[in-house]
Amino acid sequence: MKRYNALLFLLVLTAVFAFGIIKLFELRFEAGDVYPEYSTLRSDPLGTMAFYESLANLTGLTVRRDFSISNHLPDGNKTTYFHLAASIEELQFISDQTFNDIEKFLNVGGRLVITMRPESSLPLPPREDKTLKDNNEPAKPPPIGVRWGIEFDVVPLKRDPLEARLVPGMAQNESHEPLPATLDWHSGMVLKNSNPDWQTIYTRNGDPVMIQRKVGRGSIVIATDSYLLSNEAMQRDRQSGLLAWLAGSSEMMVFDEAHLGVTEQPGVATLIRQYRLYWPIAGFVVLAALFIWKNATSLVPLDADSKTDDIVSGKDAATGFDNLLRRNIAPRDLLQLCFGEWKKSSVQTGQYSTLRTREAEAAFQAENSRPVKDRDAVRAYRQIAKILQIQHK
Repeated sequence: MKRYNALLFLLVLTAVFAFGIIKLFELRFEAGDVYPEYSTLRSDPLGTMAFYESLANLTGLTVRRDFSISNHLPDGNKTTYFHLAASIEELQFISDQTFNDIEKFLNVGGRLVITMRPESSLPLPPREDKTLKDNNEPAKPPPIGVRWGIEFDVVPLKRDPLEARLVPGMAQNESHEPLPATLDWHSGMVLKNSNPDWQTIYTRNGDPVMIQRKVGRGSIVIATDSYLLSNEAMQRDRQSGLLAWLAGSSEMMVFDEAHLGVTEQPGVATLIRQYRLYWPIAGFVVLAALFIWKNATSLVPLDADSKTDDIVSGKDAATGFDNLLRRNIAPRDLLQLCFGEWKKSSVQTGQYSTLRTREAEAAFQAENSRPVKDRDAVRAYRQIAKILQIQHK
């Protein structure tokens, strides 16, 4: 009974431990603060999960996240690709292959929406490496801003002297699109010297902060602030018309998570999720538990009457030899067999004289000549032993 109690206690302890671990991870990932800012996996004010799930709940739309690290865009036909919280650094030096993929994506009808991470100052320019120039190494490709004819600059926002924080600026609608007339703008970044092919959508103090350009059958939108897509904006200052305009008329919405550092590494867990192997894995776990249970205890209860003592009393060698003789030698043949074996050994050792050997044999023959019912093996043994002991003394 104690054995079953210990096993039951171990199972309960394991279940409580597993529940605690699951609850800990659930609380940790519920808020989503383990993910980067403006990630669609983050549900706190700095995330964009509300916008993502709102699009996913609409009928006729397919919404997914891009965790791949291959830098390949999906098919651009009827697809809007959101690249949120981009930094100036990552747009400075983009490879020719990636730039060509973007152009191909736009030419076939894709819509690319790039929102920049809110900045209050420009990053320091990269230091020139003279060693690379001396070695005639290939030059890095020009920034994407140069290729598209735009420049980034920062006009700092006003600071509230009482609360020591930046005060959002006011962005004005400069287009003929049916969009909100004004927006709160939480970034000091602006766009300057843009190519005439760009259409200005919003400006802040005369500087463009959101622009759009047609490329082939597609279009690209660049906004210098990502706040308008955040969960906080969805609650406090939701601009549904602007969000619908950003998404466009596409049937597929893809959110880039890889550039934020949220990538999916191929492995066993990925294959399990991809091929939905949850039930086979659960079956193997159940089989393993049953195997451990089978080897730990018997499925058939023990019979109380069949229990035996754990300690078995043994016997000495003489008792074992006596039992062996009783099972294999008849009582009437015992004297003859023993005398024959003694006679063989005495001849080999020469311990007894010929006279004593003859006297012992005469005593044996005298006993053996008696009728079977009158024979006494013990009496004959004692007589023979007395004859041999006399000589030994």
